[in-house]
Amino acid sequence: MPALILIVFIDLLGFGIIIPLLPFYAEHFGAGPALVTMLMAIYSLTQFAAAPIIGALSDRYGRRKVILLSLAGTAGAYLLMAFAGSLAMLFVARALAGVLAGNIAAAQAAIADLTEPKDRARGMGLFGAAFGLGFIFGPLIGGVLTGADPAAADFQTPPLVAAGLSALAFGLGLAVLRESRPPGALASVARRRWLAPVLGAVRRPDMRLLVAVFFLVMLAFAGLEATFALWAERQFAWGPRPVGYLFAYVGVIAALVQGALIGPLTRRYGEERVMLAGVGALIGGFMLLPAATGLAHLLVAMALLAGGFGLANPALHALISRRADAEGQGATLGIAQSGASLARIVGPVCAGAVFAAWGRHWPYVIGALLLAIAATGAWRLVRARLAPEQ
Repeated sequence: MPALILIVFIDLLGFGIIIPLLPFYAEHFGAGPALVTMLMAIYSLTQFAAAPIIGALSDRYGRRKVILLSLAGTAGAYLLMAFAGSLAMLFVARALAGVLAGNIAAAQAAIADLTEPKDRARGMGLFGAAFGLGFIFGPLIGGVLTGADPAAADFQTPPLVAAGLSALAFGLGLAVLRESRPPGALASVARRRWLAPVLGAVRRPDMRLLVAVFFLVMLAFAGLEATFALWAERQFAWGPRPVGYLFAYVGVIAALVQGALIGPLTRRYGEERVMLAGVGALIGGFMLLPAATGLAHLLVAMALLAGGFGLANPALHALISRRADAEGQGATLGIAQSGASLARIVGPVCAGAVFAAWGRHWPYVIGALLLAIAATGAWRLVRARLAPEQ
């Protein structure tokens, strides 16, 4: 599993490098604000469509093959981006990268294969920590490589570096990554309808409830990410640099929680209680944020948000994995990733509309209400867990 976590980190580092240059790259080709936001959204849109399919393919043909093919394809998508000669080619490159990002479900399914159920949340937490660290360091590297002046930005070097990182992850995977599913399991899945696990998962009430809670958590958090810079500019007169520092602070806390705390907490209290505690911390952070008038208050609110997300996210993934058919881990986790991708599309759009229409604090008030709904679903899962214990 350590090799898989390292591969995920290297790949996500490349993804993070691209983030700072995308809006400026689109403007370089004459795109207006609407097309810029569409370029940002198309990645999540294609990932939404592809994640369950790629997860199901990993159930059928093996995690290793799917992960390696997607890493090679991702390197190709970054090369296409580096040499894009038009806005249309940039959109194609970004859409292709989104399709191949469905390998996240395959990587999570491999972690599920390699961990005992009682250690599943810890494995998902380490995955989340690698994911978070990629998002912390990637944009910092990307900002340096792109340059400070949009008029003289280097749009070729960051995608080339990202392609090199995906190629490095591919080479590392080719050398050290082993198939996590035994041949007998692959043969058994091959005899089934290949989307049967997807259909089976969406028919189960407990799985639908888990995916709904996950979707609401991601919806609220995506709205926060999309509007926070605008909120901080109006609340504290901040520019990009302090906002970047604060997001790095959030990423470090979330990575520490997912990497160090989630395992001991879930073994002691169970994934359901940890998930509920995480959603509760998120509600507290969303409620405190509009009232923040100074840095200390803001840091407390953001620590609650980071810690809450760091608890809820891996606990939810572990619960979805534990309830999945043993032969359909990839497909089921793909459904969860698809829900997260949909939240990353809808959340920013809705939060931006609320911000513009009602004011800067309202996206976080509504986010707290959405999370309160998620908390009721989480409580139902806690009660279901407590019933057999009692």
